[in-house]
Amino acid sequence: MSSTEPNTAGTATDAPRPARVTAAAAVAGLEALALFAGGAYLFVTSLTGTPDNLTQALTGGATLLALGLIPLLAARGLLRCRSWSRGPAIITQLMALPVAWTLLQADSAAIPGGIALAAAAVTGLVLLLHPQTTRALGIRGRA
Repeated sequence: MSSTEPNTAGTATDAPRPARVTAAAAVAGLEALALFAGGAYLFVTSLTGTPDNLTQALTGGATLLALGLIPLLAARGLLRCRSWSRGPAIITQLMALPVAWTLLQADSAAIPGGIALAAAAVTGLVLLLHPQTTRALGIRGRA
């Protein structure tokens, strides 16, 4: 392939990326940022404060940072219209729903976070399961 030819290897179609796919990538990217921020917060407060169990606090921070990679990679794949990216993005949204439910059950300032997380997860699922998204990613239905 010459340097003037576009690199279309691995793309689902030659059509431009639909806005729904871009929006789904944005939702996944925001969730990745939130997980990274939560992980960084746990690390910083663990090291600067006095947690009950330092090992648990650091492990929790590392877990959030690692989990942030899933929606980040999914968002990148969605922006490139890669069919494989829809699976991790859907899994991320499904995992967010019970977390949102738990936050909504709290009697604290976590309720607005639960509302935001639930809204993002439902929005992400609607965008990812839309037929236009499926076509844009080159995912075929049953024959």
